[in-house]
Amino acid sequence: MNYYCNPVNVDYLYQFRKSPSGDTARIHRTAADASLILYKGRYYVFATSIHGVWVSDDLVNWERRPLPESLPSHPTAPDVRVLNGYVYLCASGRGRDCDRYRTKDVLNGPYEKIESTFDFWDPNLFADDDGRVYFYWGSSNVTPIWGVELDPETMMPKGERTDLVSAHPDKIGFERFGENNGRTPKTPEEGEALFREMLEKRGKAESDFSDFEKACSKATLRDMPYLEGVWVDKYNGKYYLQYAAPGTEFNVYSDAVYVSDKPLGPYTLAENNPFSYKPGGYFPGAGHGSTMLDLQENWWHISTMRISVNDLFERRVGLWPAGFDDDGELFCNQRYGDWPMSVSGLQQDAWRDPAWMLLSSGKSAASSSFADGHEPAKAIEEDVQTWWRAGSASRDEWLEVDLGKIYDVHAVQINFADDELEIPMPVTSGTSLFTQWKLEASEDGENWFTVCDKSDAATDLSHDFIVNEEGYRARYFRLSNISVPYGKSPCVSGLRIFGLGDGSAPKAPVFEVVRTGDLDMEVTIREQEDAVGYNILFGSSGDKLYHSWMVFKAGTLRVGALVKGRNYTVRVDAFNESGITEGNILKEI
Repeated sequence: MNYYCNPVNVDYLYQFRKSPSGDTARIHRTAADASLILYKGRYYVFATSIHGVWVSDDLVNWERRPLPESLPSHPTAPDVRVLNGYVYLCASGRGRDCDRYRTKDVLNGPYEKIESTFDFWDPNLFADDDGRVYFYWGSSNVTPIWGVELDPETMMPKGERTDLVSAHPDKIGFERFGENNGRTPKTPEEGEALFREMLEKRGKAESDFSDFEKACSKATLRDMPYLEGVWVDKYNGKYYLQYAAPGTEFNVYSDAVYVSDKPLGPYTLAENNPFSYKPGGYFPGAGHGSTMLDLQENWWHISTMRISVNDLFERRVGLWPAGFDDDGELFCNQRYGDWPMSVSGLQQDAWRDPAWMLLSSGKSAASSSFADGHEPAKAIEEDVQTWWRAGSASRDEWLEVDLGKIYDVHAVQINFADDELEIPMPVTSGTSLFTQWKLEASEDGENWFTVCDKSDAATDLSHDFIVNEEGYRARYFRLSNISVPYGKSPCVSGLRIFGLGDGSAPKAPVFEVVRTGDLDMEVTIREQEDAVGYNILFGSSGDKLYHSWMVFKAGTLRVGALVKGRNYTVRVDAFNESGITEGNILKEI
């Protein structure tokens, strides 16, 4: 059995943003917008900012490999599909023709160039089983998702583009902008008032703008959702057009789906939406991705997870089991979407529970030192946007976690963060960057044994995952001898420990749910001492609770992802170190 834990464990590369003076650069790691394919028995991921391709034989162990220099460097939102024995690759570009490339050898090439006659953003190529080829694209808060048929030889459009999907944030809750879908788009009148207020603050007059109405319109569109990241699959004769909304920087960044009998529509919003939706837990976000069938006939969905602290586009990549139910509804299992998941290499139930339970949440933490606002407790509070930061870059710094009792431990995920990193310019290209550390464990806090020692590792894995399937007994964990790129102070957003407790699973939670509007509901969970956290599940019926929102505190949560005119069923599960208890109450709203 293999195990993985989101985000995908690979070397996320640094991106550089020059300061206004040009003397320094603000840097952060990132990767996003993943296209996943199976080709000649291997899995390949092309994504934004990975500077190459990720390769795997099992969907668990990934390696970044370079691509031939003949290809354009640093593609944005690249699309990759298999067609007639070739791998076709293209990427986004505004104001220039976006050429395609094809090959029968992903890593070595050669890549044949196929010239294009138009530009596009967030592309997706789809080959139907009748030999016809279609192309989809779009990334905007103004324009829709478009589609057109292509000539399979020349890849040139056959006919005019078709409008396929547009935004409807007044009817579709999960399309609303903002954290927790919390911002409502402005009406034209509100947009004009907003713009006039801005003019007044800046001491400007309407006459200072040649197109006052256009400026008001921009203010109106400020909170409109971005529809982007289209991907199309075919299943049982139906076409599933998937798209991302409302914005990559939000916890509710998700992938939704429309369905049609024809590749160019008309498309109808599917019952299960958004099908990829992970607003809670340690590492939220699940938008702009792709859906694929593996060698064992298991469906998988890969998409973008968000940090968005050091930069709006500070992101990572997550992978989840997916599938289609008996009614043809596309779903994705993200109930415990950043916990360890097993991959057997056989057909598996997409709704399988996580391999082990979370042991570290809310436990005690200590460290050799810390910077103000970055106490050691930040490393175990299950929030990727906060972290422990050591007071220096010395390798004498350490971080410890006390689980409170001895557990059977099976896995540890070590998540390093960046904290306002700024380095001198110019940046030296080809510099080797390593993340090094040593992890020890103990039953009594005095006698320690080594879990894993990467003190001399020549790798830069910022979300490393260490598995011991047989398990070991431990209460204390110590991360030490830490060295991170550019000689900076180490930061850890999650020292996450997984295993099995020997107690009882929690009681079934008590909760209330109220529909507070067409697009919103409030779920209130009564606190219980035997629970570490709760999973709010909802869907179109009791046997289709496909949406989930993990929380670690009881109380009231507003869920703003509902669709106007649709009814929902809600259940709340509870979990602790020893297991998961499904709620025994279903409530309809």
